Amino acid sequence: MSLFITCPVESVERATAFYTALGWTHDVAMSNDGVACFTIGPAQQTGAQSVMLASREMYASVGGVEELIGGPSTPSKVTVSFDLDSQAAIDELVERAGAAGGRIGDTDDYPFMYQRQFDDPDGYHWSPFWMKPEAPADA
Repeated sequence: MSLFITCPVESVERATAFYTALGWTHDVAMSNDGVACFTIGPAQQTGAQSVMLASREMYASVGGVEELIGGPSTPSKVTVSFDLDSQAAIDELVERAGAAGGRIGDTDDYPFMYQRQFDDPDGYHWSPFWMKPEAPADA
């Protein structure tokens, strides 16, 4: 199964620059002036995970959702969480997000998981995490 998360954005060009700065893969074949597609996970037997960044006009034209489109000042109604291979990978991604104009949020360092938060320039909330290896059992 493939997963596509579609988000209306103020500027497809600005959103493309932001997600390119994160190092995510821009799928040019699935993009045009009204939408930019980025792969956020590896394509596996079950499919790819992608985010579609659609202009507000393009987003509203699909399914008549004009009244549902928020903006950067509208709180995110969804948090997109995804795992990475290490704490360093999370820190690197979040620092790139901040350098590209994103808002950096909380850091949670639990005994079992490390997690950070960032919002993109359109207010979408992302939460990469790393599940820590189990601590060795005491002898």
